[in-house]
Amino acid sequence: MKSCNKTATAAEVLSQLREMADPEWAEESAHSGIESKQILGISVPRLRQLANKLGTNHALALTLWDSGFLEARILTAFLSDPRQLTAKQMDRWATGFDSWAVCDACCCNLFDKSPLAPAKILEWSQRHEEYVKRAAFALMAALASHDKRADDGEFLRLLPIIKRESGDDRNFVRKAVNWALRQIGKRSVILNRAAIQTAIEIQSTGTRSGRWIAADALRELESPPIKSRLAIKTKKSTAAYRSVSSIRQR
Repeated sequence: MKSCNKTATAAEVLSQLREMADPEWAEESAHSGIESKQILGISVPRLRQLANKLGTNHALALTLWDSGFLEARILTAFLSDPRQLTAKQMDRWATGFDSWAVCDACCCNLFDKSPLAPAKILEWSQRHEEYVKRAAFALMAALASHDKRADDGEFLRLLPIIKRESGDDRNFVRKAVNWALRQIGKRSVILNRAAIQTAIEIQSTGTRSGRWIAADALRELESPPIKSRLAIKTKKSTAAYRSVSSIRQR
């Protein structure tokens, strides 16, 4: 965890963000599907650099969020303390998402570190709002990528949700459903097989969104590089387990 800097005020940070603003970058962001009405035009790497200087500051993050600026809201994901997150705060922020950029920044840098994440996945996956529902699947993808300690069972339970929501044809939902399915399927041989089976079942539903999700996921999950990487991972895990077992038996 970064050291806490309690000296910076929201006004000072917002002033710095305005100085960093790049109209050309803001215009390019619009072309990449970022629809936020309040955008300054600052790249994520530059926001990360600023966050590293500011350090963890949950109170500052809460105030910056309320400014409404896209970059300020992305910055909150880097400044917030996941241990201080509440269910109410996560819900308020999720309903305030107005772009995939803010949604994914929060899910992949903050929400995934909260013990509340599994409950929010179940809850948000049933919501209608496009970015709230996206958040459920972005959070699945983030946990599949980042939570190295979780067992396969935790992700096997998510596959029926992915199948259930695969018919949602909204762009930012279907892309997140696909993302979650691919990330889960790359964790282990067992999950790879289960994700491939889920993709086949989604394909058979016949929905336009489902066909796209399944075809794209199968292309990656059945590819030789993924199969080879998972085989090596399994071999290493088996060798490590045998080594530990051998030591215990001595």
